Amino acid sequence: MTNTNTSLPRCSWCTQDPLYISYHDLEWGKPIHHEAALFELLCLEGQQAGLSWLTVLKKRACYRSHFFNHSIAYIALLSDQDIIHKCTDQGLIRHLGKLKSIRDNAIAWQNLQCIYPNMSEWLWSFAESPTPIHHQPMTYSTQSQKLSQILKKHGFKFVGPTICYAFMQASGMVNDHEKDCWLAQKNTLSHHE
Repeated sequence: MTNTNTSLPRCSWCTQDPLYISYHDLEWGKPIHHEAALFELLCLEGQQAGLSWLTVLKKRACYRSHFFNHSIAYIALLSDQDIIHKCTDQGLIRHLGKLKSIRDNAIAWQNLQCIYPNMSEWLWSFAESPTPIHHQPMTYSTQSQKLSQILKKHGFKFVGPTICYAFMQASGMVNDHEKDCWLAQKNTLSHHE
């Protein structure tokens, strides 16, 4: 449950925006194992490139309507024309390359799934532990560099080491709540299924 007390110490990236506070308190760093949720998060982290995460959060409902309420198989079938049409919706980040990357990542996900049938288990193998890695916050790690290299090799887009590290933080593979944050010592092992 989120604590709406805005005076509580939180991670320095969390502004006073209620949406950001809710995301920080209820979602960020909580382990995610459901494959569709991991796919969504990986793609949304890529949408963030060059922007703030709050911008993406404010548009997440629209992304879900256009993409993530559908199966990965459905997303993989979208045509270039479908993506161009989606680019007209102001509720999305209207960057054609970023929007195409969601479709391309769905195709790449399906191909990689032929090698690693359990994509959640495979992605979590980069945490090198069934529980989150505890770090001082940084922008990338050896694990995120390795994940980025493999994803790129298999055709994923907008998955550089920094994006992969942000994905690992947000999905709970890394526990990066700052030491002064009220959630730093909380149990982050509740699962989002």
